[in-house]
Amino acid sequence: MIHPTAIVHKEARLAADVDVGPFSVIGANVEIGAGTRIGSHTVIAGRTRIGSDNRIFHHVVLGEIPQDKKYADEATSLEIGNGNTIREFCTFHTGTVQDAGVTRLGDDNWIMAYVHLAHDSMVGSHTILANNAALAGHVHVGDYAIVGGMTGVHQFCRIGAHAMTGAGSVVLADVPPYVTAMGNTAEPHGINSEGLRRRGFSAEAINNIRRAYKTLYKSGLTLDEARQALREQAATCGELLVLVDLLDTSKRSIVR
Repeated sequence: MIHPTAIVHKEARLAADVDVGPFSVIGANVEIGAGTRIGSHTVIAGRTRIGSDNRIFHHVVLGEIPQDKKYADEATSLEIGNGNTIREFCTFHTGTVQDAGVTRLGDDNWIMAYVHLAHDSMVGSHTILANNAALAGHVHVGDYAIVGGMTGVHQFCRIGAHAMTGAGSVVLADVPPYVTAMGNTAEPHGINSEGLRRRGFSAEAINNIRRAYKTLYKSGLTLDEARQALREQAATCGELLVLVDLLDTSKRSIVR
């Protein structure tokens, strides 16, 4: 399953059915799980662990050292889960010792061409990152989030579960769960109601999330006042717990 022009280090650990395309290079500290397919001219370097059933297309670079001047060749890593699609020219870098030391991508993500995951980024599962989306260092993206094409996300920002950014957005603060944000700089524009319906959220849950959005953005409350009101709403709507958690732990505040 390894093309004769590919170079695979003798210490790399590949499952027996891994498919490696022409002119790809796989380094010594790489581990790749069963059913994963790798296109041509792809480089997988560093301490990189890739799970099973991933489809990695051509000219992708995974596990190279971070673009961080503080990096001093420490033993950091990149971890990729199962069932991901990673399209052409994506670049995912390893972490740094200034954070958890790992960059991580979960399961069943759809990563389009030219996407960049910088050091220490943490992307959940079932996300969509459209073409040219770029995550700076230490960015966290929640499950089922959608990052629009050419969106740039500032370091240490978070994009909550089920949130969505519009194409060409510049995200300089946290995007709460369920919120749609867009623009330069990104501002809130309602909730991702269509995405919630497609994922099986009940009409009642969506109405509760819409009410929470109005509390946060339309009520005239201060952020602290809105946070307290949302805690009370979350007592009868479990879907709001992730929203309350992000508000309670946000370090960069939220898009407003």
